[in-house]
Amino acid sequence: MDNSSIIILAIAIIAGVLGIYLFAYFREIRGVKKEQKKPVYDATLQLQAYERLTILAERISLKNLISRVSSANMQAAVYHSLLVESIKQEYEYNLSQQLYVSAQAWQAVTNLKEQNIFILHQLANTLPDSATGMDLGKRILELLDADPKASLHNIVLEALRYEARQLMSGV
Repeated sequence: MDNSSIIILAIAIIAGVLGIYLFAYFREIRGVKKEQKKPVYDATLQLQAYERLTILAERISLKNLISRVSSANMQAAVYHSLLVESIKQEYEYNLSQQLYVSAQAWQAVTNLKEQNIFILHQLANTLPDSATGMDLGKRILELLDADPKASLHNIVLEALRYEARQLMSGV
């Protein structure tokens, strides 16, 4: 082997080692960039989920529900069923949001749904068979006016706000 072959071989080895080093370096840099982007991406999805759950909590709050779902010319039993179905549909529409929020936040929303359905059942059972949807709506408002803490609505909203703020302060 002459000197020029040794030099070419040495350059090839150095180039190969340098190529492997650069490949590993750029691969690592790309991996770091992906890791850096991932928390921002996750945080965005999480914040959107908290936003959706806040909207859900507002939509299934009893006051907002009875103002949005008309009781015109309905019997109380029909209106009761319509209100319960509306709560269930809103909840089911947002089921996927549980993937992005804490277990406690999701449980709070689930508890709000269950409590509101329970309240509707209890109030509907206190009315005579001849009661109208308007009678049920009045009974719901009377309960909420008599005891604003009767609904978990505000507590759930505060829990969602708290967790969203925690997430934003960590970003």
